[in-house]
Amino acid sequence: MDITQNFFELFELDASFDLDTQQLSERYRELQREYHPDRHAHKGEREQRLAVQATAHLNQAFDTLKNPLSRAQYLLQQRGVETGEESRGQLPGAFLMQQMELRESLVEAAEADDPFAELERLEAESKALEAAEYSQFNAALAAEDLDSAEVSIRKLQFITKLLREIEAAEDRLDEEY
Repeated sequence: MDITQNFFELFELDASFDLDTQQLSERYRELQREYHPDRHAHKGEREQRLAVQATAHLNQAFDTLKNPLSRAQYLLQQRGVETGEESRGQLPGAFLMQQMELRESLVEAAEADDPFAELERLEAESKALEAAEYSQFNAALAAEDLDSAEVSIRKLQFITKLLREIEAAEDRLDEEY
């Protein structure tokens, strides 16, 4: 395995946001069988080390491509745009205000008459925002508008964090009841 290959090449997939996750999983299993270190245990030290490196690369590639946010970030990274903590500009005020309101709703959900229903409503609203933002990202990427695609990624990071917080709140409620 050439561990310098980009992740899409490794899985023989087109480098696009929309991909066939079933094909990704099938190709992952094929490569995993081929390069798993146990299959190379009888070989020399060098071959064993290479098998471990190949498996690590394979696992990182699979984890990156199966997660939509990681895949989107990787696509931008391949185009020279880093989407880490350092921002290149301010997110739109309306988006930030919306995020603050959603987080306030999350805090207030525990005190609602039906906290589960409130959390479900909040989750549905957040997932709709997420789907719309992935659509925006995909359109920006297709148009090679990397600045807009990067803004979409930064928005998606907020939304993903909110969805994790909603899930954690649901878990806490489940434990209480």
